Amino acid sequence: MGAKVVVVGGSSGIGLGVAKAALGRGAHLVIVGRSQDKLLQAQRTLAADGHVETVTADMTREAEISAAFAGIGSFDHLVSTAGAPPPGGPIADTDTDEIRRFVDNKLIGAVLLAKHATRRIKRGGSMTFTSGINKDKPPVPGGAVVSAIAGSFSYFARALSLELAPSRVNIVSPGWVDTPMFDELVGDAKAVYFDAMAAQLPIGRIATSADIAPAYIHAMESDFTTGETLHIDGGQRLI
Repeated sequence: MGAKVVVVGGSSGIGLGVAKAALGRGAHLVIVGRSQDKLLQAQRTLAADGHVETVTADMTREAEISAAFAGIGSFDHLVSTAGAPPPGGPIADTDTDEIRRFVDNKLIGAVLLAKHATRRIKRGGSMTFTSGINKDKPPVPGGAVVSAIAGSFSYFARALSLELAPSRVNIVSPGWVDTPMFDELVGDAKAVYFDAMAAQLPIGRIATSADIAPAYIHAMESDFTTGETLHIDGGQRLI
């Protein structure tokens, strides 16, 4: 690859897996996140594989995103895996403030990244954002809001890929992945949930970050892929 790659959310979970894979392809890596401590820990983990810069920024704060890209300068590829635990209550019990926080973290955050990244991205580069299985298999009850937001990313990429052409915009849509966010969502019950889901999946197991990372590498390296949603869910949409 030999390209400059910016991974927002690259200090843990899927983002860290993408960062490792990009370094393995010879990328010059910049990882962006809110927690300086987590970024520095990830930098120590990744540094043995190549050159890694860190940038602290909150993707819900436009001034921080603008400053981050000004400091990063010109780059080839942007990947965003950043997010927050989704709201999960039935629609009748919806907490509007919680939904607004989630929209800010997930959707508005992606819009801000695209707004400021487009001023620095090299012609013919790429942006890859992350949606998820909830748009295809929403939990019931409580899945309406997160399904709507996750589903919107596919249309965001379709429109943005035309606007930013010849730079490319794609979405990666994972199924369940064994990441720290799942620990936040279900805690000690994770093993029970994972065993039950793995028994249903055609692949027969829950994904790791390393399983998901190749989809992001493909989105970066495939010059003829744009406006697409790449599903990498082990067949979860089929069950």
